[in-house]
Amino acid sequence: MLKFPFIVGDFAAIAAAVRILQGQQSATCLRDLGIRSFLAGAGIACLSLLCAAISLPALSEEAKLLNVSYDPTRELYTDINAVFAEHYKARTGVSVTFEQSHGGSSKQARSVIDGLKADVVTLGAGWDITAIERAGLINPGWQEKLPYNSSPYTSTVGFLVRKGNPKNIRDWKDLTRPGVQVIVPNPKTGAAARWAFLALWGATANAKTHDLTTFQGLKDAQEAARSARDFPVYQNAEARAVIEKFYNNNVPVLDTGARGATVTFAQKQLGDVLLNWENELWLALDEFGKDKFEIVYPSSSILGEPPVAVVDEVVDKKGTRDVAEAYLKFLYTPEAQEIVAQNHYRPRDVEALKKYSSDMPPIPLFTIDEIFGGWPKAQEAFFADGALFDQIYRPAK
Repeated sequence: MLKFPFIVGDFAAIAAAVRILQGQQSATCLRDLGIRSFLAGAGIACLSLLCAAISLPALSEEAKLLNVSYDPTRELYTDINAVFAEHYKARTGVSVTFEQSHGGSSKQARSVIDGLKADVVTLGAGWDITAIERAGLINPGWQEKLPYNSSPYTSTVGFLVRKGNPKNIRDWKDLTRPGVQVIVPNPKTGAAARWAFLALWGATANAKTHDLTTFQGLKDAQEAARSARDFPVYQNAEARAVIEKFYNNNVPVLDTGARGATVTFAQKQLGDVLLNWENELWLALDEFGKDKFEIVYPSSSILGEPPVAVVDEVVDKKGTRDVAEAYLKFLYTPEAQEIVAQNHYRPRDVEALKKYSSDMPPIPLFTIDEIFGGWPKAQEAFFADGALFDQIYRPAK
């Protein structure tokens, strides 16, 4: 059976107009042409309308989405896209195809601001989506439209060391020892790098942590973030000294994004430890061999929240809002949360996280909202042009 879901109203209006025309012209047609000619003409007119009705909605049976994402999520969204497309087709009859774009999170945000027509952005840090909002492409309040700050999954920052851990790297303080080389992306271009910067700063300052593997721990962390008013971590002199020493003495190269840093460490064999997203550490194990590397979890780290948002300016012009919103909501479903965990991201669903606890063990985590007051404050203090990172970093010549 043919379905024309998007033109039913227009077709009815056309049909009504035809009936009016028929009423006005029937006497003339009958008089001039005779009843047989009139019926033949009416039949041709209706056939023409039917052909138009069949040809117009063909476009509505397909939708194409561009997901502009951060560096390491290629595999994750390839898996999710296939399952979502199947579900959406079964529910609506619309076939969805995807295009993906990946790179350093801040560079991706800049590409969208400069004209890349993303239907959705799934970036590595809230500030990058806020930058797109400030450019007028995303409506204010985007972070409240979906649960958990519009972050359907989380991650954290850990260490990848060479097999046997020859430099005996166990915690954050070991990263600044003489002779230890750390591979980490550039915090000016990549979200993983900014999370790593904040993780090192917060851990050095003994930031308050939570057990986010339980519903109570999640509740406590959210309440602490809402009630936080003072953020003394910014004045922590020890943290500043450690950060300055780390980037100038222990980091030989800054890649633009998380995946580039993984390649530098695992494939190019540079450095003693990789500081990166948890899923990137697992990728190196899976791609290059568990006989070559091992993951080390520090005593505490930061809760990384990669957020998602619809790009309102684009979807309203393209007519893809419904499918784009359904796509982001799908990320919270049990099926998507399972895919998230299989790709070594931490699902928001506590039970799904427990299922994969052998690969992603519980670790005390602090949050950017409670400790640093959120991304706008952290961005302005640390990563904006002329801010602390620019002040302390002295690139090797």
